[in-house]
Amino acid sequence: MDLKLREEDLAFQREVREFIDRHWPEEVRKARRNVGRFEETKGEAPEVRRFIDALNERGWAVPNWPAEWGGTDWTPTEKYIWDKETARAECPQLSAFGARMLAPVLYTWGTAQQKERFLPLIREQKMIWCQGYSEPGAGSDLAALATRAVRDGDEFVVNGTKIWTTGAHVADWMFCLVRTGTEGKKQEGISFLLIDMTTPGITVNPIHLLGGIHSVNEVELADVRVPVANLVGEENKGWTYAKGLLTHERTGIAGVARSEVMLARMKDIARETGVDGGSLWDDAEFRRKVHALEIDLEALAMTELRVLSQVEQGGAPGPESSILKIRGTELSQALQTLQIDVFGYYGLAYPDQTLIDNEGPVGHPYGLTAMQAMLYGRASTIFGGSNEIQKNIISKAVLGL
Repeated sequence: MDLKLREEDLAFQREVREFIDRHWPEEVRKARRNVGRFEETKGEAPEVRRFIDALNERGWAVPNWPAEWGGTDWTPTEKYIWDKETARAECPQLSAFGARMLAPVLYTWGTAQQKERFLPLIREQKMIWCQGYSEPGAGSDLAALATRAVRDGDEFVVNGTKIWTTGAHVADWMFCLVRTGTEGKKQEGISFLLIDMTTPGITVNPIHLLGGIHSVNEVELADVRVPVANLVGEENKGWTYAKGLLTHERTGIAGVARSEVMLARMKDIARETGVDGGSLWDDAEFRRKVHALEIDLEALAMTELRVLSQVEQGGAPGPESSILKIRGTELSQALQTLQIDVFGYYGLAYPDQTLIDNEGPVGHPYGLTAMQAMLYGRASTIFGGSNEIQKNIISKAVLGL
């Protein structure tokens, strides 16, 4: 495996960096660096909207899509460079639920009408989606879902409850797994529906996470009528589409570049933080912890490059996406925890909103964001398919157990 970028890839990297510097300049990055990122809210900051519009104008909003729907026809290496550079610059991302998860299902299995209706709005981020997968009592066993959809003429009547639904309170639509059949294995009889969140019978109940963050919700569906035209693919074949979607979700969840940014920032802060003229970076034990994480992160980056090499040769991510998900989330949690060690007592003020509102974050301005990341990140080894489930996938698909 050749780890060196070719000259044409280096030229593309320079082009990407120039675009980012022009449309997401350093002053904007600095201004947003200490803004909380985990509270889901309706609407976008003006600078975020401008960046997304610039992406669409350049034709770079959805590089992984087919060219006919706005994709770029980039090589896998060029897509890797784009993901790396935008992560390092902390650029705004299109909502993952629409652009990265639902869109591949639609352009692969959706009808012509569904593609024409939804894909342009997802690409322009003018339609926000949430994911109706998890259910109370089903744990990580997605196939154990109980939400029922019964055919009534040209509509399905849906009843059930979804939980841990990120962004349901701000979403326009939800892609939802429902049970339409009861015969055979539990993976059979599942269908994939697109549901307008303004449909009568939908109730969204907020769930507040650690630190008071409102990101996820419980969604109750009581006699919700959904047009049959909103069925993706074939009835009772939704498990196939759900598996395809989860591969995209778990591959992107590794977050190597984001972790590299977090690590670099933590080292800078550690060099600034200390007493009696010294700094935390002078502490040998702290440096040992950082270097150990650097080694693990470098190993994960190599795994990511091996997957990239496989894709470059015409392959597709398989069980490797589970490996990336497991190690990526574990390392992210370790980094988030070590960040809080850097801030020490200054991390304790959050989430005291009185202190934050009246005085601003106590201590380093990045402390608020770091504490939010640590609290929110406790769930990263659970969402997107728990790491225990990913280990089961590896044991079966890789080890043959």
